[in-house]
Amino acid sequence: MRLLTFTSLYPNATKPHHGIFVETRLRHLLDSAPIQARVMAPVPWFPFTHERFGDYARQARIPSHEIRRGIPIDHPRYPLIPKFGMNLAPWGMALACLPRLRQQIRQGQDFDLIDAHYFYPDGVAATLLGRWLNKPVVITARGSDLNVLPRYPWPRTQIQQAARQAAHVITVSASLKQQLMTLGTPENHITVLRNGVDLTLFQPTARADTRQQLSLSDQQSLLVSVGHLVPKKGHDLAIRAIAALPSAQLLIIGSGPEQKNLERLVSDLGLNTRVWFKPHLPQTELAAYYSAADALILASASEGWANVLLEALACGTPVVSTAVGGSPELVTAPEAGRLIHERAPQPLTQALKDLLSHPPRREDTRRFAERFSWADTSAGQLALFTTLIAPQ
Repeated sequence: MRLLTFTSLYPNATKPHHGIFVETRLRHLLDSAPIQARVMAPVPWFPFTHERFGDYARQARIPSHEIRRGIPIDHPRYPLIPKFGMNLAPWGMALACLPRLRQQIRQGQDFDLIDAHYFYPDGVAATLLGRWLNKPVVITARGSDLNVLPRYPWPRTQIQQAARQAAHVITVSASLKQQLMTLGTPENHITVLRNGVDLTLFQPTARADTRQQLSLSDQQSLLVSVGHLVPKKGHDLAIRAIAALPSAQLLIIGSGPEQKNLERLVSDLGLNTRVWFKPHLPQTELAAYYSAADALILASASEGWANVLLEALACGTPVVSTAVGGSPELVTAPEAGRLIHERAPQPLTQALKDLLSHPPRREDTRRFAERFSWADTSAGQLALFTTLIAPQ
């Protein structure tokens, strides 16, 4: 089997944490069966690489070709006009990638199926390429591509059309499957294959020893909130919640445009000695902080399938999460943690108080996470892809 993974969400030399969940799923699939794979991860064209231009410059510094973990990756450039170009982005992506794909096919690097991730613009572009190159396309929906983008008429129409044209659609949670059915996709055209967790990388360590190694105080409960620093992730709710928990400290791990606003909130609430920030961390380091924590907070407004929940649980750390997206499908037992159904500081504080006063045994939390290895997901992908490329 020869796969082309098509997505703008893929780690690269400049942004090594970008879309790491796509890379992780692909790596586990390749470990499970004799499959050849390469990745096409288009990036917007930008003329300048100086740091003063921020994320645009970082994307401009991404190499046109690289190899990560033995997987070849191409990064064609496509035109994207900020704020105005999203309606044309699928066509820009597809047209930028088509010549390179045709050249690779001529050079003997053909493929059997396009494995696309994120519906818009990526999935729409993938269906265009599939039509032009006569290849089946599978699109994986991951969260905001179905929870947010269909609110806009043009992306909604294009997502609906791409879902019809795809050979099959994968969603990472049952809630996303329901969302796609609401958009008109037949149930038998959708398969739920949730993300798994690397149980070797994420595992419990001695909490007290780990805190000492990380120079963390052992005198207060340690809570962590992990994710991009944007409003929908709800880090501000986590900050407000621990204001009512004087025996708790909060570590926020992530980077993003909301950092200054969050730091100002910490200062305004007089929490400078109990809340601090760390930028994005490699997964090996992140595992240590999960293991050192008493609980993970996820106060998101929306999610597809929150990988951070599984990562914390695999480290023996329970979670408190808003009941959004796939989270209610994951936090289903007391040893996993608590769900809150009102996204506000007071319910979050109360759930944290309850969890910290009645913590589950770490071995029970770990055992719960062990249900979510990558094996079932890889087996489901392999069965689906095999069916789709089999001679009719």
